[in-house]
Amino acid sequence: MTPEASPTARALMALELVQASPGITADRLADKLGVSERAARRYVGILREAGIPIESVRGPYGGYRVGRGLRLPPLVFSATEALGLVMAVLDGHHDAGDPTSAVGSALGKIVRALPEPVAAQAEAVRRATAPAPDRGAARPDPQTTTELVRASSEHRRVRLRYRSEAGVERDLDVDPWAVVVRHSRWYLLCWSHTSDGRRAYRIDRVRGLDLLAETFVPPADLDPVATLEEHLAVGWDYSVEVIIEAPLDTVARHVSRNLGRLEPADADTCRLTGTTSNPWWYAEQLTALPVAFRILGGPEIRHTAQALGRRLLAAVEDTPTDAAPPSG
Repeated sequence: MTPEASPTARALMALELVQASPGITADRLADKLGVSERAARRYVGILREAGIPIESVRGPYGGYRVGRGLRLPPLVFSATEALGLVMAVLDGHHDAGDPTSAVGSALGKIVRALPEPVAAQAEAVRRATAPAPDRGAARPDPQTTTELVRASSEHRRVRLRYRSEAGVERDLDVDPWAVVVRHSRWYLLCWSHTSDGRRAYRIDRVRGLDLLAETFVPPADLDPVATLEEHLAVGWDYSVEVIIEAPLDTVARHVSRNLGRLEPADADTCRLTGTTSNPWWYAEQLTALPVAFRILGGPEIRHTAQALGRRLLAAVEDTPTDAAPPSG
């Protein structure tokens, strides 16, 4: 046991050891926990204070065992609850406090299985926290997500009933390569036979699907995250070309793949080319580059960058140049 672990955590570990080895002695318990025998007895005392009946038997065949009064409820999750917990971890769901949701229901089961003093603290945190909702999050249907993950793992083609951002519904026959979570949005990376090309579809816009008989072989050495980010950087309304005044190996870690393709222009500079539907957002991303750069095109991103620069300059025009920086 690490020295940073709390007494409660050590007590729960002691409970696990007693349950796994009925009759375990105080010295063996101390050895397993990595503490003194006196400390091990103290953790047994914490369990008893929490209402857990830990019995001790004296003599050469004695030791600690859990009494017959302990009845921890089994943790039996439905498929929806289990997937809900996984999805909550992956994209930061904020509905853990809602007992009617899959995540809230599963979390409630976990809390009810804890010893009373520990459960009371966990429940207090659960009720008191007020996380800010992610307005950009798009949560897909867990059943749809499960079916797409299964089709991907089994290399089965599927027919999607898909609703576009404009509200148009159509059927799409696709080979589902991978399910990828990016910035709280769930995407299906696939080859679309309907469009005859690589595509990334938002899973929250899938209204239904059917497994087809055809199978497929995914691309060799597929990197789903990198492929998705590269795909999302192309095909938008406005083109972008930027010359960055630094070598590729210096700049690469500062440029996200969703900004476009980064390649060397010469030994001292590199070129970033991509597309965007939101020039203002793209210009803001460029301001984070730690080196000088020049925007060559297109006209929309150049105009937006100029407007952004004027706004930043206007924000400091009336600020005295000798003003002290704000304290942290």
